[in-house]
Amino acid sequence: MSSAPRVPVVVAAMFAALIVAAAASAHAVISPLTAKANDLGYFTLAVPTEAEGATTTKIVLTVPEGFAIDSFEPAAGWKRAVEATGSGEEAVVQKVTWTGGAVPTGEDSVFGFLASPESTGTYTFQVEQTYSDGTVVDWNGAVGSDDPAPVISAVTSLGGGGGSSSNTLDIIAIVLGAFGLVAGAVAIASRGGRSLA
Repeated sequence: MSSAPRVPVVVAAMFAALIVAAAASAHAVISPLTAKANDLGYFTLAVPTEAEGATTTKIVLTVPEGFAIDSFEPAAGWKRAVEATGSGEEAVVQKVTWTGGAVPTGEDSVFGFLASPESTGTYTFQVEQTYSDGTVVDWNGAVGSDDPAPVISAVTSLGGGGGSSSNTLDIIAIVLGAFGLVAGAVAIASRGGRSLA
């Protein structure tokens, strides 16, 4: 009997392990972690609510020099204030503050924006998170610390011959496929391995 049907279950288990590992080491992150320099792309900032019995009510993002934010995606339940130099198309965003949210324990505050790293290199952001009980967490530490700052790398090419949009779609497809495999594995396990035929 062929062992091929077991492959999706193995892959699903691997993805599940990765998801658990990511949850165990949750921290503020800007994604994608690697972007093409001087190319407009879609980025997200995700900040986990880790405190028990409190909600995240305020997020402040300090933008590094050379990382140009073009526009923002509305975030339901949040108000946004932007500090920038210049005006109009010449405006350079330096700091963004989101207030009014109430994100509970175990969930992430997520904000989207279009931006472009102006040159190759590493970009380090600072994030300040405020909880409903007044506690403030500064995500500005070194890599490997308890509160690491979000970091992305800008490169000359992402490879694969596709533009940033096709790369993003590929990543989304892979993630959705992974969740599908996990769901399939759970379904098989819940049926005790019985055939659906």
